[in-house]
Amino acid sequence: MNRQLFACYSPLMGEPQWLSEEETEAWRPLAGLILLLPTYLEEAVQAHGLTFFEYSVLVVLSGAPDRTMPMSELAHLANGSLSRTSHGARRLQNRGLVRRHRCPDDGRVTLVSLTDDGYQHLANAAPDHLNSVRHAIFDALTPQQAAELGRLTTTILTHLSPTGPWADKK
Repeated sequence: MNRQLFACYSPLMGEPQWLSEEETEAWRPLAGLILLLPTYLEEAVQAHGLTFFEYSVLVVLSGAPDRTMPMSELAHLANGSLSRTSHGARRLQNRGLVRRHRCPDDGRVTLVSLTDDGYQHLANAAPDHLNSVRHAIFDALTPQQAAELGRLTTTILTHLSPTGPWADKK
């Protein structure tokens, strides 16, 4: 590996802290998973005319009281920026799957509601999504490995975004 090539990307940081052999052995398959898994999961919901992010938005709304929440909270829980979530909600609204409307108590707040058609669309897509998750991940793991995967990914996600929806709520 050409370390000079990588060092030129961050000249103000000095010499990078190179990965150990063990870290490299852990990183390479994780990098492969990061690249492969989104496409695999996306294919399952594309058959229902959804992107994986749009599917995630519908899932979050399905669990909200009255299947409604403020756009900013939806963005946080769906792990998207406010702009990305707003654009996704607009596309879903154009298809009749969600409704965007002003909060009656605070006109500055946009609420997003899952429509009955949106809930049915989600119910139709969910089995394909769940089968893809099961096939891609859980069929390859023992229950103990699945539990460890959950702990490890939560630790990493919390490190990257301490206020994310996965963060420990103690």
